[in-house]
Amino acid sequence: MSYDNDSDAAADGGLQASWPSSAADYSVILIDEAAPNVRRITLNRPDKRNALNHALRAEVLHALREGDLDDHVHVQIVRGAGKCFSAGYDLGGGNEGLEYPFFTPPGEGQYPRHVTEGWMSIWELSKPVIAQVHGYCLAGGSELATGCDVVYMAEDAQMGYPAVRFGVPDMQFHAWLVGMRRGMEMMLTGDSITGIEAAELGWATRAYPAEELEQATLEMAIRMASLPTDIVRLNKRAVHRQMEVMGLRQGIRQGTELCSLAMYQKSFEEFISQTGQGSGKLTSALQKRDEKFGDYRTSET
Repeated sequence: MSYDNDSDAAADGGLQASWPSSAADYSVILIDEAAPNVRRITLNRPDKRNALNHALRAEVLHALREGDLDDHVHVQIVRGAGKCFSAGYDLGGGNEGLEYPFFTPPGEGQYPRHVTEGWMSIWELSKPVIAQVHGYCLAGGSELATGCDVVYMAEDAQMGYPAVRFGVPDMQFHAWLVGMRRGMEMMLTGDSITGIEAAELGWATRAYPAEELEQATLEMAIRMASLPTDIVRLNKRAVHRQMEVMGLRQGIRQGTELCSLAMYQKSFEEFISQTGQGSGKLTSALQKRDEKFGDYRTSET
């Protein structure tokens, strides 16, 4: 869920490209070779809870595509530095002066169409992408993880979409990957689920104790990396094609129109009016949003 006006700014020119020209330009991700044939991409904005601004989204997608073209890489892992995977999209001015990472036709619903297209492009990569989720995995963070092929999650991690308390998600995966009844509850409350619940419901692949998550994820990545890449790419595609036949991609695409409609609702406009300029007012607005539920930032000291 976003309310930035970058499409208007882009028309005026003067924006800096966020898409890297090469890995040498990476500034908000870290890359390491965690094991033979296993590349790991770490979201590296821990002071911002790995909030997904244009630069971070661009670098993650660029790195994943570079790894997909590298014959030495068989499997890729995406994880977050610091206390969480990602608390969602950057709503605090982190996109100022930056272009969208890639072209999306302008007009109504440009942002939800843009971010959904980006995360769903991970499906089209030939090699498996694993999301290693700890701490918070909220809103845009849950969309990034949804776009990955496999999700390994800490048992005490939290996946949710608190932005439904003032708007509509960009990428509406809940009915597909959580189930209609629990997905409906999450959409109507903004409440999160734990890693254990996420695995039981089917959004996450497996859940592990937090202290075991990194090693368990790496072990599974090594198992996948031991298979021939030409066969793996077909089996990855086989699962996704079945989901597409069932309508997942079309359903998620249609959901972006509902997201754009939310921006004209009175409740959305009232929330945006409270955010004002600067991180202090945004924090205050988010605090007010969540305090009646006693969760997310209000549950932390």
